[in-house]
Amino acid sequence: MYAIVEYKGNQYKAEKDAVLRVAKINDAKEGETITIDTVLLVSDGDKVSVGTPYVKGAKVTVEVGETFKDKKVLVFKYKSKKDYHRFHGHREQYTYVTVKDVVSA
Repeated sequence: MYAIVEYKGNQYKAEKDAVLRVAKINDAKEGETITIDTVLLVSDGDKVSVGTPYVKGAKVTVEVGETFKDKKVLVFKYKSKKDYHRFHGHREQYTYVTVKDVVSA
């Protein structure tokens, strides 16, 4: 059984015991359990439920894991013959979540 969930503007495939990397979760501590109810699709073997836009009554329960920074992304802007160049670095923060349960409607 798996579900496609929408969380913080991104879609993830959630299966039991899967570890997902999502955008940083600020309002939950490590080890806490949160429920995601924005489920777009639930598949249970041969039965598939598709929401319009969400499946009513379907929920995915996840446990919050560690928060970490990703590798640095370097941005370099340059215009030839104009003596213009800018160098900028950015590190996105993510949180690991472990799927504990997928409940269909």
